[in-house]
Amino acid sequence: MAKIRIENVVASTSLGDELDLQSIALGLDGAEYEPEQFPGLIYRLKEPKTAILLFRSGKVVCTGAKSMAEVEESIHKVSQQIRKGGQRINMHPKIEVQNIVASSDLESEINLNAIAVTLGLERVEYEPEQFPGLVCRIDEPRVVVLLFGSGKLVCTGARKPSDVDVAVKKITKELRGAGLLR
Repeated sequence: MAKIRIENVVASTSLGDELDLQSIALGLDGAEYEPEQFPGLIYRLKEPKTAILLFRSGKVVCTGAKSMAEVEESIHKVSQQIRKGGQRINMHPKIEVQNIVASSDLESEINLNAIAVTLGLERVEYEPEQFPGLVCRIDEPRVVVLLFGSGKLVCTGARKPSDVDVAVKKITKELRGAGLLR
């Protein structure tokens, strides 16, 4: 079985009804808040290495995490710092994964032209002049797999790690069954 590596977990939550981004920006060392450029406050954590986007509506997006545990740790750290700054916030927000990006390697070069023909145009996009990878849509779980001639792949759109696992197994089985993968 191919080794799967989670590259990025994007998750969102809400810390309350409204956040005073100006005062949070003053209280968080290194926070970036330029409302003329972007409506949210950007705060980068060194450990775990993530970026937190805070919006006036109370919405929070965490990106760059390698696991759900890192997402939870990042949101908890920022929540504590905001609370220390005097803002009332929800300290136990429900966190929802929006997207998981993972990579894997089929450990064999593959012929993308043959795969495009075999898998069919209704679920595959392959325009090598535009992009070197083949884009394959999988219905269950609902994810997109990018396949490269080197045998490397990227899976995006998953909501849980098991979705990535299922998608990689599915595409591997399909390619093997069609004689397109050793």
